[in-house]
Formats: sequence, structure tokens, C-alpha cells
Amino acid sequence: MIYPLSEGVFTVGHDKQFIPFSLANDELTDRPTGSLLVEVQPFLVVTDKDVILLDTGLGFRNADGVLQIHDNLRKHGYEPAQVTKVLLSHLHKDHAGCLVFKDDNGLVNATFPNADYYIYTAEADFALTTGYPSYHPDEIEPLLGTSQVKWLDGETGLIDGHIKFMHSGGHCPQHIVYLIEDGNEKIFFGGDEAPQFKQLKMKYVAKYDFDGKKAMHLREQYAEQGRREGWKFLFYHDVKCPVSSL
Repeated sequence: MIYPLSEGVFTVGHDKQFIPFSLANDELTDRPTGSLLVEVQPFLVVTDKDVILLDTGLGFRNADGVLQIHDNLRKHGYEPAQVTKVLLSHLHKDHAGCLVFKDDNGLVNATFPNADYYIYTAEADFALTTGYPSYHPDEIEPLLGTSQVKWLDGETGLIDGHIKFMHSGGHCPQHIVYLIEDGNEKIFFGGDEAPQFKQLKMKYVAKYDFDGKKAMHLREQYAEQGRREGWKFLFYHDVKCPVSSL
């Protein structure tokens, strides 16, 4: 089962700030020139073996002070403690803003207390070195020294025999993507290298990618292989189409 965990629609500009946007009431032209309209949408994937979270969102709280991602999980009948794996494509704020949280006593806790967090080693190093505005080291570092982190290395590898990760490096230098096999189903999560359905249909270089040409060619490869093998694509930033096959 696949559950999109939408945190809402936002505009993001050159300052990397995510500003909530109402499709009914707001006008994109009122935002700074060059602002992009995006959904922020982690995914819950429940397989025969695991309860998997793909990226963790912005870390916002709802009007009641509850972490939005916790609230979204519960709406689908799952508690945060039931998540067994958290797979991170990269550590930009909008994808890794909820690795940990502060409780009412100001103590830092893992957002998913019983989960293994899978993080690409080179991406963690790059995030801590690079810092703001794309990375928020103070929200990443508390988790990194814990036993919950499972470090990923190499150009490709397998997690528990059924989750493949691949170093892609188009959107940011140490970005990775995942292919989950669940029985006969193949589920692909491309993070910010396949963030919207339309991007698999169009050929263009995006200015926000670290290596725009590489990201463009990767999208072509993902689309071709996914069409051939019947992948289900999960689109983290798609306002209208969170899940689709080609």
C-alpha cells in the first residue's frame, strides 16, 4: 500500500524558503519572480516486510502543535512507532526537516523511535559542510551519532534484499534514489530527480539542479526503464499527481 502524506502546497524562491500557498486564494504572480509552486509530500509504503517512510518533510506542526507527519500517519491508521525504515533521498530541509523533534521538555527525540534511518554517508558529510540555506545541520546532526542511522555507501546497493539504492547525483552531488520491490510490484522514489510527473514527459535542464544535464538524462533513463518494467513512480513535489505509472 502507498499513502501520500501531503504537507500542503508551497512556493519556494531563490532564498529556499517554503511559503504556504492556497490554490483557492493565492496568486503565484504575487510571489517573487522565479518562485516555484510545489507540493511537499513524503510517502508511506507498507509492504509485507516493512512500514517504510520515504523522506520526512519540513517538520512543521499543525494548529494543535502536533507534528504534521505524525498526524498524517495517524490519519492512515499508523503510529510513528510502527515505522520500521526511513529512507532519505537527500538531506535538503524540505526532505529531511523532521528527522528529529523537540518534545515539550525541550529534549530532542527521533521522530520515528523504532525505525532505522538510511542515509547516504557522503550526503551527510556534504550537508554538514555546506549548511544553510538548503541544509539545516542543527536538524540533522542530532540523529547522526545514534544507532538508528544505517549508513549507505557505494554507487549502488541493497537493503534487506528488496530495496535497491542508487547514487544519482543530479539534483545535489550526493543524491540517491530508491527502487522497492514488493512481490511483483516495483516502486520507484526519485526524490528531487523525478519530483513531478510532467518532468518525466519533458526534456529540459532545471536551474535548481546541481547538474541539470545529468538530472535531465537521469529522468529519461528512469522513464524508459520504469515504463518497460511497470514501475510505480512516487512524486514528492507534484501538486496534482502523487503516484503514477507510465
